[in-house]
Amino acid sequence: MEFCISAIAPALPRFNLSVVSSSPSSPSLFKNDFLQSDSRLLFNPLKKLPVPSSRQLSFLQNPPHKLSSTWFMVSAAPSAVDSTVTDKLPADIQVTETPEPNSRVRLSVEVPAEVCDDCYRRVIKEFMKRAKVPGFRAGKNVPESILIGYVGKETVQKATIESILKRTLPHAMSSVSKRALEDSVRISTKFPEMEKTYSSMKSLRYDVIVDVAPEVKWIPENGYQNLKIVVEIDKEIDAQTAAEQELRRRHKALGALKIVTERGLEVGDVAVLDISATTIEQDESAAKRIPSADSKGFQFDTEDGDKILPDFVDSVIGIKRGETKYFPYVFPQSWKQEDLRGVSAQFTVECKELFYRDLPELDDSLADRILSGCTTIEEVRETLLQKFLEVEQTAKEQATDNAILDQLQKMIEVDIPQSLFEEQARQIYGAQLLQIQANMKLSEQKMASLSSPKAVKEFMESQKENITSIIKQNIAVGDIFKRENLQILSDELIKEVENSIAEFKRHNQEYDEERVRGQVQEVLEGAKVLEWLRERADIQYKMK
Repeated sequence: MEFCISAIAPALPRFNLSVVSSSPSSPSLFKNDFLQSDSRLLFNPLKKLPVPSSRQLSFLQNPPHKLSSTWFMVSAAPSAVDSTVTDKLPADIQVTETPEPNSRVRLSVEVPAEVCDDCYRRVIKEFMKRAKVPGFRAGKNVPESILIGYVGKETVQKATIESILKRTLPHAMSSVSKRALEDSVRISTKFPEMEKTYSSMKSLRYDVIVDVAPEVKWIPENGYQNLKIVVEIDKEIDAQTAAEQELRRRHKALGALKIVTERGLEVGDVAVLDISATTIEQDESAAKRIPSADSKGFQFDTEDGDKILPDFVDSVIGIKRGETKYFPYVFPQSWKQEDLRGVSAQFTVECKELFYRDLPELDDSLADRILSGCTTIEEVRETLLQKFLEVEQTAKEQATDNAILDQLQKMIEVDIPQSLFEEQARQIYGAQLLQIQANMKLSEQKMASLSSPKAVKEFMESQKENITSIIKQNIAVGDIFKRENLQILSDELIKEVENSIAEFKRHNQEYDEERVRGQVQEVLEGAKVLEWLRERADIQYKMK
């Protein structure tokens, strides 16, 4: 099985394995990130959920006796969840487990009257301790009928149902506790339905929906053990090419621009252009302006022309100052804007100014000015080459890792839980918002708009394929780490945790040491898997 991926433009976003903090300037774990991405994604393997204790049950917005809401959520912070069920019930509850799509399980729970009555007695006892009933001293026993009349029958009933849920949920969850995903547990039965059942039968029935760790199926089985990867390296990453381009750029910076008066544009010149374009249609009246092509006073370096628009240089060669050229152009299928790929356009280019470069001769006398500390141009070339060899190696490693990750996600079949999808999507979107805010300093109103549930939902829908691929990559990596019994050294973990905490302290940022440790471990595990795969993969590199 082979997969070909470009080192410049991988098909999927790259990970950035970094610790998350509450601050937009969250420090990276390592100087050289395991993988890099403009979108600052997180490596986030599946987290398991221990059995929740009674204190982990919390209802949305208000306590249940004040709720009209019909949905409930279970908080599942692992640091606060008990791993064992300690509250023994007076009778057994019945739990029926039903698998559902997207790695979800429905638990149908039947709580017998004995348990409900015991919870009711506890609620009455608690109300007696706290209620200040007129005519009775605080803490003294109050006749039940008077207490219920004072507190309200409906309030007592709602509190009893809450007590039943808190006590029985850990028992109901015991069968799936080792598979349940963090923050995915939800009581789906409508509260009025529970009230109706309790009122009529003095027992309770409710359903719990929980996402569980999905099963991973490899196709072929253990196919990850002998990957075949072809990695295409863009010529701009080639160290020799990049070093020569950098030398040329530095040499040009030492020259002066002089006005061209008696000839047209030649390669090597710099022109100031006004550019506009419209679509070419059979019905000329249907032609539309292409806003992204408009540019006023654009400084066009002919040596970089094809990087801006392929073959654009050939279309404007010979244009003189004050002259306007018109020419048709078809956007290539590889164009970054999908809506312009293959579009036929009519360009209008007006040359406002035209300059040529008056460059000093490239000899040893310029060496120190081009690169401080160098005495010869040959030394400059060698120093730049060494620098770009390091850049090339890093780019190759990143491209290789991305190729491996992309192939892994294509080799597994997995039913992704919705809660995991939403968590990953929110992390990606949130990281992107922080980056936008850091770069553009958006107003509070704009940030609020971009952070709205509608904006997040639209992001999830538009990026569903990419988000799904990222999750599959993470799941595949985690599965390989376990299958192959890979280990990370405790000394290495301790060192990286200390380094990460030092970074947080240096930036005066708050942190949770346990969370930092967990995320560092995830990073190291991911790096270990990629190292293991690279050693066993058949990897070929070729220039494109």
